[in-house]
Parts: sequence; C-alpha cells; structure tokens
Amino acid sequence: MLKIRRSQDRGYADHGWLRSFHSFSFAGYHDPAHMGWGNLRVINEDRIAPGMGFGRHGHRDMEIISYVLSGELAHQDSMGNVKGIPPGDVQRMSAGTGVMHSEFNHAAGELTHFLQIWIEPDVIGVPPSYEQTTIATTEKRGALRLVASRDGAQGSVSMHADAELRAGLFDGDESATLALDPRRKGYVHLVRGELEANGIALKGGDALLIAGESRLTLAHGVDAEVLVFDLAA
Repeated sequence: MLKIRRSQDRGYADHGWLRSFHSFSFAGYHDPAHMGWGNLRVINEDRIAPGMGFGRHGHRDMEIISYVLSGELAHQDSMGNVKGIPPGDVQRMSAGTGVMHSEFNHAAGELTHFLQIWIEPDVIGVPPSYEQTTIATTEKRGALRLVASRDGAQGSVSMHADAELRAGLFDGDESATLALDPRRKGYVHLVRGELEANGIALKGGDALLIAGESRLTLAHGVDAEVLVFDLAA
C-alpha cells in the first residue's frame, strides 16, 4: 500500500512568531484520519521568527528528534544541556520520566526552520537523556544515511523506539533503494525539492505512507532532501 499525503493537506497554524505545518494531529489541529503512522506520532515543520521560541515546557515518555534545515535552534533543558543545533546536526531527546526544555531562535534577522519529530517509545519510565550528532552532507548525498536508530548504529543518535530514520539528498541521476519489511510500516517525508518514491512524484512537504511493501526506490530528484522512516506497525 502506498498512500500520498500532500503538503497542502497538512494542518497549519500561524501564531505570528511561529508558522507550523502538522503532518499529524497536534495541538489545535485534530484529524482522526491522521493521528500518526505506526509509532510515528508527530512531524511538525516549524519556522520560528528571530528572537522568538518555545518557552520552558515539559514532556514525558516520548522520543523527540529535531532536524534543523536552516538557521539555528537554541536548546536548553532540565538535564543541564545548553546547545545550539545547526543544519546538519540531528538532536534526540528521550523525555522518559519527565524533562523540561525550551527552544529559541536567537539569530538576528534569520528564521529558524526545522522539523520536530516525535516517535513513541517501546519502553517507558526511563531516565531522560540527550544526544546530538553531526551528519556530513557528503554522507547523505545520493544515499539514505542512518541518522537515528535503536542501537545508535553507524554513528546515528540512539532512541528507545522500534524505529529507524534515514536522511538523503538527491539530484539528477542520484538514486537509492532500501529493502523494506512488509510486516512493518514506512514513511517518506520530502523536506524540499522534487523526488520520485516508487515512481510516485513528490514535492516539498509531501509524504508517502507505506505498508505491505518490500522495497523503496528513490530517484529523479531535483534538489531533494528526504527523510525515510522504518516503523513498528
């Protein structure tokens, strides 16, 4: 099964300082047909105005990944982490038994554009933890680079979830094929550009929900950046 979720069909919220597209139900956007996919619960595409951000707030029992596209995200949390997250870095925060944090854009005159991703954990009540790593652009060029996994393989950030996340950059003749377990679910989120996924044309913000398939082929990219999830059904 391949199901397209077009960018314009996502939920949208404009708070002035924050413009956010919601792939799944979140906050004031509720759509019973889009509550998540497998154990993927949230993908928010956020743009934060200069000098603004999310004040201190709490989370529990969720694996939270930040993937910055442009600008820089300033992170501070109750575990003592004070970090800047630039494009190319992947951040993972396991909320576990509870964590407080804030996220701001301190850059003057520049939007911070990032994806906030929530994946449901397969174990709850763990101590909260934080991890951040840099993934070189060259490692994503024409490939699907593992950036988050249960065991931290290949230098990816680790998470308490039965899931894997890969990132890739595709242009021109670049292509990649990924074997899928048809008993699991997959999710392709095209961050920007144009790309074909199993022959289906996608544009920036579009997604492809996958079930019962054994292979994913990405090709014919035009300045494309893509995230591919392997998920528990």
